[in-house]
Amino acid sequence: MKQGTMNILFFVLKTKLLKNGEAPILMRITINGHYEEVRIQRSIQLKYWNASKGCSKGKDRASIELNDYIAMLNTRAYEKYKELIFEQALITPKVILKRVFGKDENIHTVLKTINSEIEAMEKVVNIDYSPVTINRYKNVLKKLENFIPNYYSKEDITFHELSPDFIRAFDTYLKTNGGLCRNTIVRYMKCLKKITNMALAKEWMRKNPFFGYKMEQDETDPVFLTYNELQAIENKNFEIPRLELVKDIFIFACYTGLAFADVSTLRPENLEQDNNGDWWIRKGRVKLERRRKASSIANIPILPVPLAILKKYESHPLSLKKGTCLPVFCNQRLNSYLKEIADVCKINKNLTTHAARHTFATTVTLANDVPLQEVSAMLGHSSTKMTQHYARVMDKNIKDNMNTVKEKMKQQQAQTT
Repeated sequence: MKQGTMNILFFVLKTKLLKNGEAPILMRITINGHYEEVRIQRSIQLKYWNASKGCSKGKDRASIELNDYIAMLNTRAYEKYKELIFEQALITPKVILKRVFGKDENIHTVLKTINSEIEAMEKVVNIDYSPVTINRYKNVLKKLENFIPNYYSKEDITFHELSPDFIRAFDTYLKTNGGLCRNTIVRYMKCLKKITNMALAKEWMRKNPFFGYKMEQDETDPVFLTYNELQAIENKNFEIPRLELVKDIFIFACYTGLAFADVSTLRPENLEQDNNGDWWIRKGRVKLERRRKASSIANIPILPVPLAILKKYESHPLSLKKGTCLPVFCNQRLNSYLKEIADVCKINKNLTTHAARHTFATTVTLANDVPLQEVSAMLGHSSTKMTQHYARVMDKNIKDNMNTVKEKMKQQQAQTT
């Protein structure tokens, strides 16, 4: 809303008299044709109200006190109006009324707000937000704490100071000084945009700073293991207990397609045996439940390898303590140990717990002619569109392998001639 002339009107509600027969008094503020009104918690007999002057006609003590109160509200409104102009903040009737009645005395700044949101998230960690999501917001906060002083020459800024130029400059900063890839930058920007959307909804800022900014990510191929790589890990026996445990958890995920959050929360009640004696995993995805989205139940037949792993750890102390099927510890530690396993097995790939899910989708299922729709159902995808990406990766992988074969054949022909 553009800065404009402010008009103040005090009036009474003639049609909604109180039990004592008096009419409630309201204060209305209008700016650029937009208005907000609020009861001032005062009332008056209709015969004593001066509608043209917006005050009491009485000369008694109560009337004088009422008129003094109305005059004070009028003065206070203009003071708050001037404060907002000085702050270059969003000026709306609602904001002024909040400040007049002491409901919005705080100046909302970007870093302070993000920090408050992080504290609120930490109170519901593993319920509404995952630790990974919270850490991402913390990383955004750290980047902004370094960038804002350089860009604005002050420690923090109000939301109205955010602009499209700031967003573009912050994007460049993340790429050059932060050394982040495009997809990570987009994830950080999505966190910041959620904060600015909240500020817009609460009228802490005037314009959307993300206007014109495109959240374009680079398409990347998911990391997955080939059949030989999967067998190399599966057949490797580790003398170190923690590596053997991590290997088993990883292999279990490779043959079930469960994400880390679903493996770590898998409970005996999620396992069902059908009439033929075969075991199934029936479980909703934790990721969708945290986002308050409808979670389709994943129905996954348990193959002999993961079934043996479940049997192996059903009496493990950590499993019994947590009431889970497997003794899973934090994702960061698992991924760290998977790097060791990849080195031992001579696999030159960024091995993570999510690579197991990718391996299930490609090497274990699609490569063995399991229909795309069935793979989608086992992965718990809401539609096959999400699963089709794996099919494209498989086609690309086949093409790359055939090109390698073609090059080898050319080299052999060249040697014979």
